[in-house]
Amino acid sequence: MPENTTAEGRAGNLPPETRSFVGRRRELARLDALLDPADAGHGPRLVTLVGTGGVGKTRLALNAARRAAHRYPDGVWFVELSPLRAQGLVGFAVVEALRLADQSTSPVTEVLADWLADKEALIVLDSCEHVLPDCADLVRALLAAAPGVRFLATSREHLGHPSELRVETDPLPVGDAEDPGGRGGGRPGDALDLFAQRAAEARTGFVLDEDSAGPAAAVCRRLEGIPLAIELAAARLGELSLGELDERLGERLPSPLDLLAAGPDEGPLRHRTLRTAIGWSHELCAPVERLLWARLSVFTGGFDLAAAEDVCSGGPLPAARIEALLERLVEQSIVLRHRTDERRFQLLDSVRDFGGDWLRALGEERTLRLRHLDHYRSLARAGCTEWNTGRQLQWCERVITEHDNLRTAMDCALSERDGPTALRTAADIGFLWRHCGYLRDAQHCLDQVLTADPAPGPDLVRALWARAAVALLQGDLDSAERWAAVCTAAAVEQGDPVAVVGAAYVTGGQLLLRGRLGEALVVLAAADLLPVRDDWLGSAQLQVRLALSLNHLLRGDLAGARAVADEVRAASARRGERWAGAFADCFLAQVELAEGDLAAAARNARTAVVAHSLLNSTLGVAHTLDILASTVVATGDGRRAARLLAIGQRIWERLGNAQLQSPDLISARRSCEDLVHEKLGTEAYTRAYAEGLAMSYERGIAYAVEDVRDD
Repeated sequence: MPENTTAEGRAGNLPPETRSFVGRRRELARLDALLDPADAGHGPRLVTLVGTGGVGKTRLALNAARRAAHRYPDGVWFVELSPLRAQGLVGFAVVEALRLADQSTSPVTEVLADWLADKEALIVLDSCEHVLPDCADLVRALLAAAPGVRFLATSREHLGHPSELRVETDPLPVGDAEDPGGRGGGRPGDALDLFAQRAAEARTGFVLDEDSAGPAAAVCRRLEGIPLAIELAAARLGELSLGELDERLGERLPSPLDLLAAGPDEGPLRHRTLRTAIGWSHELCAPVERLLWARLSVFTGGFDLAAAEDVCSGGPLPAARIEALLERLVEQSIVLRHRTDERRFQLLDSVRDFGGDWLRALGEERTLRLRHLDHYRSLARAGCTEWNTGRQLQWCERVITEHDNLRTAMDCALSERDGPTALRTAADIGFLWRHCGYLRDAQHCLDQVLTADPAPGPDLVRALWARAAVALLQGDLDSAERWAAVCTAAAVEQGDPVAVVGAAYVTGGQLLLRGRLGEALVVLAAADLLPVRDDWLGSAQLQVRLALSLNHLLRGDLAGARAVADEVRAASARRGERWAGAFADCFLAQVELAEGDLAAAARNARTAVVAHSLLNSTLGVAHTLDILASTVVATGDGRRAARLLAIGQRIWERLGNAQLQSPDLISARRSCEDLVHEKLGTEAYTRAYAEGLAMSYERGIAYAVEDVRDD
């Protein structure tokens, strides 16, 4: 699940440090000063670390950001841009990094500008070079709209903003040529330190001493102090002696790699040096290792063994060999284990780019991209097929983990201009994204396939249902009404009675949120009670009943609301699913609150908060916190209720769509606020509310589910 606090509990999402950081003392000291928000009005608000690939820009940026984190009360946020394959997605990536589970339909730049307007935050944009125009446009807009926000970017080119301060990121110094190991009393160069540390981590048996320092420094000098090149070379000491390593690097043997290397007049010298070093590592790989390296370049954001076996096997590379070959590439620092999940792997940008070049040279690029599409299309189809089962939570976690690959697969399906494949892919992925918190991505892909006049059938019904359901959660009720009508017509034409029932959810749901409760009741109550399915339609069936329960609640029919919510909760428990069950618990809490059973109401609300948070359902969390706050104030604990209201408000702000624009839900929230304010008085209310606002998302969830009455 995505996090929004650091290991120290501060707001932000900086990944943990997994390897030692070497050198860069002067650069870090300079960045400490440049990133100081106390220098408001004088210091640069956009600092770009510029340098060749592999020179260590990302690690320098992350270390500088960690050192600055305590200065930014609204967090330091790391945005990885390298997984993006299409233009126009930088804003989406920032929204996801900030955990703005934005449910509105406003342009993403406006959403970010509104949310960041009063924040003091540092945003790190990593690997901007391939989406440079998008980055420049977004930064320009946000710098104007959010005076307390600063940016630290890494790129091979600068962004071109007038106020941008470029910091050249140079290779690591190797040390004095006469005294590379510091034998005369000086310090060894940072490049040599890095070489020694990485060789030790790789358990090569290398020891930096008087005999090895000179040859090791010569290796670092040949590699011009470029950290990635040094790390790749150090990993080879297990199979080559230091002398052999120096000799092989000095040979510069002509090979097929020359087809991939920049010509003498193309690109900076350091870039050619890095490509030579990567190419040299490539040349030392066995042929099947090279082939796997090339094929792995189609993944974005990481991959697991099963995906590598499915996508990359074939020809001279049988699936049974891939696990051992992956381990060999890990040993050589070509493939890295994921920072936080040992079961997943990833490639650094420069290494992946080289593999992609090689894949094109082999003539396999389109074949592998289609195999990648097939793998993730099958994964999404399986997720939709099993969504309404006990595997639902695992599928939610999988969708979040594989978000970058699913997005890449969706882009591939759209670019292939194969209408049926694109529709099927968008229908499956769009449904999953809708339920796992990625509404904008779902809207984006579904709109593209649905405007292409797709053919009738089950895939079209699923895509239309998902698009209407997305609009419901976005509070875009006009769009929900329009898509619901088309979905209902398509379901009737298909002739599947369960699909017709599912369509009742989106039709009745938009009427319900408009406050047209009588009309909604007619639609929802008329839906047939058919056996609940295991797939996406089974989830739609349960959501029809949830909407009916909420309708009863808002009409004051507590007995009807309880009966339907109990029915959904029982069905959910039988199947092991959690999404619908969490909303049933929330609605039961509302019933119990209205009936005065405050202990039961609090218990069900806390249960719902836990389930919603596990499923990345920030909307469900926010709505349930409103109910829990009303329950808590009814017990007499105004301070805790005020904090809960504030925690919920932070989430509603991130959603960009308070109470789904429902007049009934907005009125209920305001009534609770008025009651808490009246109970505490202005000063105590303001103080307690501020305490809730100061909590991180994770701390707020933990506070909400504590089973206490007073603190």
